[in-house]
Amino acid sequence: MSKFFNEKLNGLVPYTPGEQPTGRKYIKLNTNESPFPPSPNAVMMASMASGDCQLYPDPDCSVLVKAIAQTYGVESENVIVTNGSDEVLNFAFMAYCCEKKAIFPDLTYGFYSVFATLNGVQYCEKPLKEDFTIDINDYILDDGTVFIANPNAPTGIALELDDIEKIVKSNPDRVVVIDEAYVDFGGKSAIPLIKKYKNLLITQTFSKSRSMAGARLGFGIADKEIISDLNRIRYSTNPYNVNRMTLMAGVGAITDGEYFRKNCEQVVLNREYTTVELEKLGFELTPSKANFVFAKKKGLDGEKTYLKLKEKGILVRHFNKPRIKDYLRITIGAKEEMTALIQALKEIIEEK
Repeated sequence: MSKFFNEKLNGLVPYTPGEQPTGRKYIKLNTNESPFPPSPNAVMMASMASGDCQLYPDPDCSVLVKAIAQTYGVESENVIVTNGSDEVLNFAFMAYCCEKKAIFPDLTYGFYSVFATLNGVQYCEKPLKEDFTIDINDYILDDGTVFIANPNAPTGIALELDDIEKIVKSNPDRVVVIDEAYVDFGGKSAIPLIKKYKNLLITQTFSKSRSMAGARLGFGIADKEIISDLNRIRYSTNPYNVNRMTLMAGVGAITDGEYFRKNCEQVVLNREYTTVELEKLGFELTPSKANFVFAKKKGLDGEKTYLKLKEKGILVRHFNKPRIKDYLRITIGAKEEMTALIQALKEIIEEK
């Protein structure tokens, strides 16, 4: 780093994105992208908007805010649209953690610790239980802003809505952020609770279930006062945070409910198929409600297996943290991709 770099950020460890390879053609099961293209409606509306790209987009994102509000049964004042759900998460760290620490699990989305460090926020990581579930008692009556991915990553395990409500109810003077990036694949959304609790912020993304990872689009849903806080930060940093084409693609995607539901159902079916086949090979899996599985096999080194799969043209995600070093996080792709994965793992096991 240069001598000019802010000394307060010397300890910043950047988030490590999944590999985005060039050159060789891989089966990509490492970044939880959708195996399906965006909705045809999304593509059409983005194309129509491209002719006006000499003009700034609507800073209020009004047409998309309205569509999201109608989809989830809330008012427009309860919605903020952002450049990926990471942006609204960062806004939450900026808005609600300056005077309070941040609290989140020790095994979860890696950006939480990055956002905390970047914003000069103290944070406390609560250990997951032995079975990788969250102990909700760790988040009840605490003194910090709570961040929970539900379903969690990389485990895919989801909390029940009753448990979310217990956490929210017990922290009336603190904001609870529930990151629902993977909720559409079997989890239960906490969005209905925002009508009951003013301290709850829900974040979601178009990257996974709506096949728009490359477009960078997310949103938050909360009480109107929280949305007002977040918009104050947005207008103070980047009021034109969502470009014209992405904005209209989002409208096309969220109004195409049939395409969305069909794709989510297929991912769930492919997840069930993959789970059964992995179990036949002797793998242990967490009960995932996400568009990925988290699996290990006794006697198989996680990193070596990841590298051998890569040699065979299949990318999965491996983490070096001690508790999960032998696990692989495997994105659920198309059926033929999952079949290829199973065959490759059979070969690796036989070679061993």
